[in-house]
Amino acid sequence: MSLKFTTLPELYAHGFDTVIDVRSPAEYAEDHLPGAINLPVLDNEERARVGTIYVQQSPFLARKLGAALVFRNAANHIEQHLSHHEGGWRPLVYCWRGGQRSGSFTWMLQQIGWRAEVIEGGYRTYRRLVNRYLYDDPLPHRLVALDGYTGTAKTELLSLLAARGVQVVDLEGMANHRGSLLGEMPGGQPSQKAFESALAGAFCALDPSRPVVVEAESSKIGERILPPSLWTALRSAPRIEVTAPLEARTDYLVAAYDDILSDAERLKERLDPLRYHRGHEIVDDWFALIQAGDKHALTRSLMERHYDPAYLKSRKSHGTTPVAQVSARSLDAAGLEATAVEIETALAQF
Repeated sequence: MSLKFTTLPELYAHGFDTVIDVRSPAEYAEDHLPGAINLPVLDNEERARVGTIYVQQSPFLARKLGAALVFRNAANHIEQHLSHHEGGWRPLVYCWRGGQRSGSFTWMLQQIGWRAEVIEGGYRTYRRLVNRYLYDDPLPHRLVALDGYTGTAKTELLSLLAARGVQVVDLEGMANHRGSLLGEMPGGQPSQKAFESALAGAFCALDPSRPVVVEAESSKIGERILPPSLWTALRSAPRIEVTAPLEARTDYLVAAYDDILSDAERLKERLDPLRYHRGHEIVDDWFALIQAGDKHALTRSLMERHYDPAYLKSRKSHGTTPVAQVSARSLDAAGLEATAVEIETALAQF
């Protein structure tokens, strides 16, 4: 009998030893339950082959070939990947919709003596629960937004706050993007579904009775969109503003963005569209600084002539006023630690 889960926290609290996703590698790569391992019973090519036979020839022929492939691959997984488990091992298995792929694999595991179960509805059930949590229901957490100009080390401050026991969610880390024009990160961004899975998993693990600190963001981080319940909560969240001297911010960003500042052609490609917003003269000045290899002057100019004006315009349009302000005298290790302490103190009012 399949296990039925009606809420996302209930699913996350399943209590099984291992979650196994038996879908194809491509399906798994797009999104999966947090912590699930991938043991595909049909690889990408096999799944496409069976699907083509089902549509173009015969459902019977497709099921016959599919069964042979599923059991062959399942046997290989048992021999190679699962042989170390003892008799009391309890795996929870799912496929696309809790059907033949997960059912067949679970049956084999049960015949061995393992206490395997399958998720009713499979991945589709999981996605419905994620959508309800992030799109339909109000977020059950009190958010506090960490705000401030570009270069005030907000992401690093989140890490320091987490080390001090403060509940935080690093939205940019989950989106694998630094949340700015030059914010691309190696490896690219996860899919929208995978981003939402990471968000849902992170928030479900937190205590709703305590505040959660997140970085103030727009509705998009790179190409990833903040789901409605999160965006609604973030827009109305009280804000703690972090300030720091321009020179300190410049030094911090030169180090933090060294990857893109060192790639002249990529940098020009990212800045060229700003001619429409900032004018040709300003962008030409930036290009000259790129050509001269003056990362410090370029970074300072980008803040003074693009990032800082954009921040002030955004804050004015949204009518946001910080409820507290914390001044970072420096952005070195000692300065950031002291700033984190001040932020933690400010959180006492929430």
